[in-house]
Amino acid sequence: MTDLSPPVALPRAARIATFTVFALCGFAVGMWVVHIPVIERAAGISHTALGALLLVLGGSALIGMQVTGRLADRFGHPRVMTVAGVLVGISVVLPGLAANWWTLGLALVAFGFFNGSLDVAMNAHAVVVERAYPRPIMSAFHAMWSIGGAIAAAVGAAVLGAGVPTLVSLSGTGALCVVIAVAVRRYLLDSPAPADEETVAAKKPAKIPARVVWLLGLLAFALMLSEGVANDWAALYLRDGLGTSESTAALAYGSFAVAMTAGRFAADRVAGLAGPAAVVRYGSALAAVGLAVASLAPWVPLSLCGWALFGLGLSGGVPQLFTAAGNLDKRASGALMARVVGVGYVGLLAGPAIIGGLAHWVPLNVAFLLPLALCLLAVVFAPAITPRG
Repeated sequence: MTDLSPPVALPRAARIATFTVFALCGFAVGMWVVHIPVIERAAGISHTALGALLLVLGGSALIGMQVTGRLADRFGHPRVMTVAGVLVGISVVLPGLAANWWTLGLALVAFGFFNGSLDVAMNAHAVVVERAYPRPIMSAFHAMWSIGGAIAAAVGAAVLGAGVPTLVSLSGTGALCVVIAVAVRRYLLDSPAPADEETVAAKKPAKIPARVVWLLGLLAFALMLSEGVANDWAALYLRDGLGTSESTAALAYGSFAVAMTAGRFAADRVAGLAGPAAVVRYGSALAAVGLAVASLAPWVPLSLCGWALFGLGLSGGVPQLFTAAGNLDKRASGALMARVVGVGYVGLLAGPAIIGGLAHWVPLNVAFLLPLALCLLAVVFAPAITPRG
């Protein structure tokens, strides 16, 4: 009987291709972010209007995630991932063409939708690639997204400093997205086609208890809300709470981001040795300790160490949750992934706003008790990600 199993090199090539797509997605988002001030001025809108449009972008991304999850299960992750990558490349150019609030709004609806689509498709495919490996590799994919964002920050600073027009910069980003999305398609792992009617019948998704999916989603919500708090409030806390300069305050987010990226490269090996539940449990505990130190320390160096511990603790949790969601039912991994990613994404968007609301009533470091409590809840409910037979 002929052996139809894929060659050993195929999972490795798929891993590299998926790494590339994660980095590409982070780069595209990062290039949009660094151009936000320029685009805001070009569109002639206020900070308030921009904030509303950013919510539109987030809502559109959330819709894109839910739509794409089902499409990925029906048509295959690689196909949907490639199309989404191409459409991200086209849509990232659109904000550079915006001349007023409504054209920018339309541009962000498109960019948000397709970025959300790519987010779900590439995470679902990453789960497929991880199954072909004898050890966890999901966290490293997320680390590559962070690296893509860091490259975008450096490239964006360079092109802005050189006076390159926004449309040119974003067009170059878009072209890169299209070319790479198409080029890596051949290396992505396709699901085997059903061979007979029994196999077709077997492809009907199993009934997964809704409480399991919701629990994974709520854990993602808790950890991604905490991540969003660090993204938007770490530097402000150091500046206002400890009275530092703007440049010193920027080190708070820098220490968090560097530690999170490094932690994601290490988390896979920890998951392989101790299990994914241990990564979530002990990582969340470390994050809670780090946030407590960051928000209570009277000295800047100690606070920076706290933010670094916070990033290190959060680094591995979300990738493990996404893997658990994708493996609940291999025949419906896209739809299940979309639910968990979507609920987590709501936390990422809502966290900074919730903390901002609390900060009107209590000091900022007291408001940080919310993400700290959510990290402790993640410690308690971490066993929910243990694979079920």
